Amino acid sequence: MRLKIILWKRRPPALLALVLAVCMAGYVLAYPSVFAGAYAADRPLPIYCVDKDQKVCSISFDAAWGNEDTQTLIDILARYQVKATFFVVGDWAEKYPESVKALAAAGHEVMSHSSHHDHFNSLSSEAIAADLKESCDKIEAAAGTRPTLIRCPYGEYDSHVITAIRAAGMEPIQWSVDSLDWKGISASEITKRVTSRVQPGSIVLFHNAAKHTPEALPGILEDLLAKGYTLVPISQLIIKGQCGTDYTIDHTGKQCAVNRSAQTPAQAAGSHA
Repeated sequence: MRLKIILWKRRPPALLALVLAVCMAGYVLAYPSVFAGAYAADRPLPIYCVDKDQKVCSISFDAAWGNEDTQTLIDILARYQVKATFFVVGDWAEKYPESVKALAAAGHEVMSHSSHHDHFNSLSSEAIAADLKESCDKIEAAAGTRPTLIRCPYGEYDSHVITAIRAAGMEPIQWSVDSLDWKGISASEITKRVTSRVQPGSIVLFHNAAKHTPEALPGILEDLLAKGYTLVPISQLIIKGQCGTDYTIDHTGKQCAVNRSAQTPAQAAGSHA
């Protein structure tokens, strides 16, 4: 035992530091959630939801592939006088320009979901900027307005992706409530998931070509409206301005005004123009 103690004491400090580093790395890998909050705030994040006191939220749809139900969704939203945000792929806008025009004519926001639905993490910042411009050009040609918001394909991003998007003058948007309609789950499951998870400032994710979304949507809208929620397009939900100056985004992706007391009641409610 004495020999072992002597040998340990004579180990170089660098070796001890290496042993501790390896142990720490193993702990982080085993328990990543312990450290997530500490480091997430140090990297740029998209907006997942917005800090709101009032019952206001946003409904959004991603359109990348099919187009069977787009008009049905427009009709359902019109029935409840709800305006939503549709994130469409540039190629989709080129393929279905009449649907893009119909969305815009109905008063819905038509925003970017990239040009080709590529994995942004694998693209350079320059390639991302070019993709954003291409997608916005395609969407503007059909909708008549230029997108200001982008939802990354696959919901995939890293720090360089978010930095490139904001450098291009656009705001990256995620979601805080996933309907999971893309999994083909039943309308009742979709309804339960959404209505049980929506909170003030939530952004809900649907897809325009999911099998059971048209069946689930009326009940969801009725439930939220009955609970006193105001449903607005995302551009009316989020806080305008520059990240770090006018708003911050915490480690959960919640957007918070830097000076909430400076907001007007309409801005706080999410109904500002």
